[in-house]
Amino acid sequence: MDSEHSWKQLRLSLERPYKDDHGNPIPVVEDITPGPTSDYIYETKDNPSARLGANLRRIFVERGLDFFDRISGDAFISSNSSDNEEVAETKSDEDEHEPKMMKYEDLREMREEILKNLAVSLGEMTQSQQVLAALLATTNNNSSLPSTQSSSQTQPEAHLPSQLQSLPSPNVNFSATLVTQPPSITSVQTFNAQLAIGGKDEALRHAAGLFKASAKSIERTRLAGERYWVDALKIRRSNWGLVPAPLPLGSATGKGADKTSKDFLISFGLEESPTQFRRRAVGRLPSYSEPSQGVVFPHRRNTRLRVSIIKTDPGGMNQVSANILPFDDETILDGALRAAQREIIEQEIFSILVQEAGGLLTASARVSERLIVIDAAQGLELQIELVDKPNIHLHSTEKSETCDLIYYGLHILLLRRHTLLKEDRLKSSAPGPPLPSSADNKPKYPVLQPVIDLLQYRVFIDRIQNEVVQVVRALQVAGIPVHLVMNVVGETSKELLDLLDSTVTLTVGGEIVLRIFDRHTIRFTCVSPSTLVAHLSNSTLTISSAPQLCQLLMDEVEHCLLNSIRDVGKNLTENIEGTWFIDLDHCIGRWEGCVL
Repeated sequence: MDSEHSWKQLRLSLERPYKDDHGNPIPVVEDITPGPTSDYIYETKDNPSARLGANLRRIFVERGLDFFDRISGDAFISSNSSDNEEVAETKSDEDEHEPKMMKYEDLREMREEILKNLAVSLGEMTQSQQVLAALLATTNNNSSLPSTQSSSQTQPEAHLPSQLQSLPSPNVNFSATLVTQPPSITSVQTFNAQLAIGGKDEALRHAAGLFKASAKSIERTRLAGERYWVDALKIRRSNWGLVPAPLPLGSATGKGADKTSKDFLISFGLEESPTQFRRRAVGRLPSYSEPSQGVVFPHRRNTRLRVSIIKTDPGGMNQVSANILPFDDETILDGALRAAQREIIEQEIFSILVQEAGGLLTASARVSERLIVIDAAQGLELQIELVDKPNIHLHSTEKSETCDLIYYGLHILLLRRHTLLKEDRLKSSAPGPPLPSSADNKPKYPVLQPVIDLLQYRVFIDRIQNEVVQVVRALQVAGIPVHLVMNVVGETSKELLDLLDSTVTLTVGGEIVLRIFDRHTIRFTCVSPSTLVAHLSNSTLTISSAPQLCQLLMDEVEHCLLNSIRDVGKNLTENIEGTWFIDLDHCIGRWEGCVL
């Protein structure tokens, strides 16, 4: 704007200025005197009292001295009444249709009135004839040649019409005068010029503004179109699905109609997701008229899945921990699509969990619109909730790796469910005998039950570990060498991946090995959610309660100690032929008449 000329920035107003730059009223210029001085003659200011007196005098001069008397109340009423009477009389006269004889007085008045009008008409017609004859004579004299003019002067009666021969000769002094309008004063000419220039300048500015706005609109549309297709190519390069957009409302769908889609939609839903979620997992690029940038998601709900675990300690205090939610940069196209895809997948997971929460066999659940609370184990509560994105950071909780494992495990289990359901669908469509269907209403490939089994297995392992560790510490305090090996998840990573690909129930297991004196071994195997089997030297025993486990550990440790005492006694009394043996829960030793 600074580089433009000053005259381009001039703005002239069509309204007449009334005050100068200092706020003083500008007088009206009536004339400018000619000469070198060019004095201005301003309009004189009228006195309101004098103007009022002049207006009152005009009233009496133009409308009579009795003007106010005639418009008073009584006179006005009387005049109205007289008018009404005259109208009534006129109507009564019109109603009388009987013919009447005209009197002599009426006939004389009518004759006098007609004669007056006829005399006036005769005078007007005579004057018109004379003027017409004079004009015709002047025209003939100007258009004829000199010879013709001389002949016409000698014999004017032969060339004039017979009707004009009786008229008198035209007046030679009759002539035409050309009257021109005098030029206006200099001030008026200046004001008119300024007004014309200002009007033209305003029109030019308005037209230039229209062209400039149109150019900006065209350029904006061009840039929006280029950005539209550049974004489309970026989305396609990132391997996002592009599907044809539905036809506009009201398009022809009959036979022979053009059903080719003129636009596309971005589909970011999972292939095996239900129809209701795939319909919501669509987006589109903004059109030219929309000011928004990036991708438009018409069905986005802006919710995230949060997994929380509430532990209750023996003192009754609750400890809450939650997962860490991942976020993407939504300012770029790929980040916005990933964020929208993550939200729709989490909503699908939550809908499946709501369906399965009512049929859990080993836990109780409470389900609401956006919250699932599951009593997974004693002192352990699992909460799965759909929270709004603006409210995520309002809840300050402790971060937990277990919650993160559950969060990502739900995604893996959902993909496993989709894959196995697709395989079953393909097998059922293949020719051959139909597959047997399950008679119960249990979900075929559950998502929530493996998570509950994993949580219950962890609580179960913690209890077993507490009991075993107490025995180990007691033996260590007694000075007995003991070694504990706990491998609660014995599967390798490859076995876990193969387990996800199989259709069997998802379970994990491990073993606990306790070695005393580096000779005696107590081995336990555990399977999720709460199965414990003790492998003894002479039997295999399934343990179903904590007291049973404690009693088994006591018996086995006692048996190991008695065997150790027996071996020590045999070594000490080997030269004197001593005898050592175990009788139930006692170790008995005999040598040279002594019994222990």
